[in-house]
Amino acid sequence: MLQDRDADELLGEVEVRVRLQLKVIPKSSKDRVVGWVGDRLKVQVTAAPERGKANDAVVGVLAGALGVPRSRVRIVAGETAPLKTVDIDGDDSVLARLPPK
Repeated sequence: MLQDRDADELLGEVEVRVRLQLKVIPKSSKDRVVGWVGDRLKVQVTAAPERGKANDAVVGVLAGALGVPRSRVRIVAGETAPLKTVDIDGDDSVLARLPPK
């Protein structure tokens, strides 16, 4: 039986993702990546946490900070909470633009 990775390799596509834990501060004065708070990356956005506005802003801020298209950043957990989990398509090299821990 083939595992998922084996099947992907046979198809010529291997998906690599980086997972980040975030602490999001909505309704801030600026859109920015602040730095690390423990193992979570702190992200401030000016958008309010209503109707997905803050989540959309988080994706934009993170994509801009990492230099990747917005389509490569997805919130996978915590859509209605300040503690979020995001997946970024790519390998660990995309994290080089983030502040050091």
